[in-house]
Amino acid sequence: MVALSFLSRGPDAAVAGDRAPRARATLAALSVFVAGVSLLSLGVGAAGVSLSDVAWKLASGEALSLRERVVIFDIRLPRLLTGLLVGASLAVSGAVMQGLFRNPLADPGIVGVGAGAGLGAVLAIVLGGMLPAALLGVAGMHLVPLAAFLGGWVTTLVLYRVSTRRGRTSVATMLLAGIALGALAGALTGILVYIADDQQLRDLTFWGLGSLAGASWAKLAAAAPIMGLALVGAPVLARALNGLALGEGAAAHMGIPVQRMKNMAILTVAAATGAAVAVSGGIGFIGIVVPHLLRLAIGPDHRFVLPAAALLGAGLLLLADMIARLVIAPAELPIGIVTAVLGGPVFLWILLRRRGIVDM
Repeated sequence: MVALSFLSRGPDAAVAGDRAPRARATLAALSVFVAGVSLLSLGVGAAGVSLSDVAWKLASGEALSLRERVVIFDIRLPRLLTGLLVGASLAVSGAVMQGLFRNPLADPGIVGVGAGAGLGAVLAIVLGGMLPAALLGVAGMHLVPLAAFLGGWVTTLVLYRVSTRRGRTSVATMLLAGIALGALAGALTGILVYIADDQQLRDLTFWGLGSLAGASWAKLAAAAPIMGLALVGAPVLARALNGLALGEGAAAHMGIPVQRMKNMAILTVAAATGAAVAVSGGIGFIGIVVPHLLRLAIGPDHRFVLPAAALLGAGLLLLADMIARLVIAPAELPIGIVTAVLGGPVFLWILLRRRGIVDM
């Protein structure tokens, strides 16, 4: 009877409960948080350029020095926008994948999608010069993010096919297949690193630990359309993901095109993760920690979880980036190290709290 009442009210009503006001307040608070962290990020750096001084000069009509223009508009601003998009993309990818697999421990990094996207990007860096000149001319600066997208898409598709049987997804199979796919992608990446030249090795070092230090307007222009489309398209899946939480059979009876929704979810995760990896390298734990914490706070309704994940993921990645720039200034830590140090304990807490879910 409970299930029938859920079906009669629809998937959104079934998961919303009485947390909608709290979810809306959380979205407002997260918007303020992201705005504040963004302003701090523009003012933080080893160059010693003060954002308040720059803002005062712009307000008073005073010309900025060449150094101030370069630091704010050519270094910090593209880094800020890249961090916002990457953090939002990783968090939304995690939320979509967790909804698709109906398990809070699913994550593009844990199950090998990030490794697959990284392999695609490394292939483009090391072997891209072997492509026909006409194809290189058409792809241009979009070659690396497109290759990362394809790598993430293929890995996600293989993972879903392997872990799903007779319409049911096995969590144990998903995790084990993800480990295997990640190991295979890592091995192939190692071969490419071995044959790379010195210039390519310097580029590949960027991927190993993850960083926003290489952000530029050119890279942002190449990857932003892919991440932007994925972020805009993700909320379209909210109702279907809510219905899927009741089971694939119940979702189908509610008129949700389950298979088409799965394909859209896979494409969204591959696009967002692939493009994020292409511009930032491997940054872990954002995709698994952010959606889970939000579900604890505001409930499982994807109408709120997806936009909240985008905001919290963007804000947390900017915060981690500031820590990476300040802790050993004027040098900086790879941001992947910071997210691992902060996210690792939280992930262990999730495992302990949800021990029954991962009991194989």
